[in-house]
Amino acid sequence: MLLFIQHETIYRYTHRLNRSVQVARLTPRIDAGQRTIRWNLKSPGRQLEQVDAFGNITHLITVDEPLDEIHVFADGVIETRDANGWVATEEVGLSPLAYLATTDLSAPDQAISKFSSSWTSQSIASPQALLDLGQAVREAVVWEQGSTTVEHDAAQALAQGRGVCQDHAHLFLAVCRLLSLPARYVSGYFHTGEASPASHAWAEAWLGRDRGWFSVDITHGTAAGERHCRLAVGRDYLDAGPVRGVRRGGGDEALHVAVNVSRSRGPRSKRKRRDWQQQQ
Repeated sequence: MLLFIQHETIYRYTHRLNRSVQVARLTPRIDAGQRTIRWNLKSPGRQLEQVDAFGNITHLITVDEPLDEIHVFADGVIETRDANGWVATEEVGLSPLAYLATTDLSAPDQAISKFSSSWTSQSIASPQALLDLGQAVREAVVWEQGSTTVEHDAAQALAQGRGVCQDHAHLFLAVCRLLSLPARYVSGYFHTGEASPASHAWAEAWLGRDRGWFSVDITHGTAAGERHCRLAVGRDYLDAGPVRGVRRGGGDEALHVAVNVSRSRGPRSKRKRRDWQQQQ
């Protein structure tokens, strides 16, 4: 499948910004299940491309000139294939054992421990069991747009019973790690079937060197496949989020993000781009 992707991020400031350093994970990974046909990343300042410890392609964006806003725009074409959730073992990145470590966003509490009691280390280690876990997570944390922020952790999402895709992923990770199964967070894009705003997050669990990673889209109740484009992986959102950084000056900050994923670059994509320009 060919996916045409546009991702725009704009930071606007109430005062003049003096300096900014951002790490952008906005370039799709080099994976067996996807191939980059074309990809561009535009931003002010200087860009330094590198591969991080997780095997993600990152860009260090440094802006030294005074600005009122920072505009980062990524777009391109990615060819994906359906591997029924399986992700081949990569030659780069950390050992799967690194994904057993608990993080602040995936730390288990008493409620998560109780939630995980339906599985054991042996029973969880199969594709169907992981899909069943994803369904249980989706039922325990009902998807509700805007119900959480990226600062909410798995325990908070389970306690309130509402969340979004990153909350589903964090709770899934917490259970897997409690049961000694390495699991990692994935950020990327998902094509819903029509041209759509679809920045997304899901999770992968390690089922051994002979099988590799199995990728579960908890929010949509399916194994990840050709409708998914993988940007970055990490221990949780903080390792794989699209853009993170620091700044000096600027006052208060307002963030605008617009994403479009489609199977063609037809008129709708062009209209979307004009809408973004009008919003600036």
